[in-house]
Amino acid sequence: MTPDTAFDPVLAAKKLLREGRSGALATLMPGSGDPYCSLVNVATESSGAPLMLLSTLAIHTKNLLADARVSLMLDERKDGDPLEGARVMLMGSCSKNPDSSAASSYLRRHPEAEMFAGFGDFAFYRIDIARAHLVAGFGRIVDLKPAQVLTDVSDAAALLDAEKEAIAHMNADHAEACRLYATKLIGAPDGDWRCAGIDPEGLELQNGRVALRLPFPQRVTAPGPLRAVLKQLAEQARAK
Repeated sequence: MTPDTAFDPVLAAKKLLREGRSGALATLMPGSGDPYCSLVNVATESSGAPLMLLSTLAIHTKNLLADARVSLMLDERKDGDPLEGARVMLMGSCSKNPDSSAASSYLRRHPEAEMFAGFGDFAFYRIDIARAHLVAGFGRIVDLKPAQVLTDVSDAAALLDAEKEAIAHMNADHAEACRLYATKLIGAPDGDWRCAGIDPEGLELQNGRVALRLPFPQRVTAPGPLRAVLKQLAEQARAK
């Protein structure tokens, strides 16, 4: 069989992780250990670690507070037979996220959740990925390590500090560029595309509940290089 040299499992898994807005969360029932699966909304923090807003009234939250082991499946929601689409299974442990940036990261992707995010029984939770399993089609089944699906942000403090302001600036002053990124560089249908996230490796664009990943041509770790890359991408989009 000829090797599939065009397929990059790391990029495929990261794309699924960043574009996922809902997934199937598997937890373990206390006592019996029976598996319990539920539908949850998902976002990501800067590193790509999955974020969820969960209520302690929900069975899945009670389960993970008793046993932190979880599995989360994200799929590309492809038209037609869903088994022909790519999906990634993320296995690890889940716990409350003490990071103050979790709320803004999640609510940018799920603005409708703001009405109940402050309720006393709700909190943000993060999955610490231990391993991942990618299924992306025939001959494209790969086990991945956490470092392969997550983004290293250890050298990107300046970028992360500026992320919120940069996103607001893009959406307020460069909405047309966001639309061109989506339609010209990714091939998405026209719509109200807005920036939902920025990390060293790429940009998240969102229209309603549809999210798309635009990788950067090179890694960026500070606002200056970010502006240069965004300008470069805008020029490429306009040229098309």
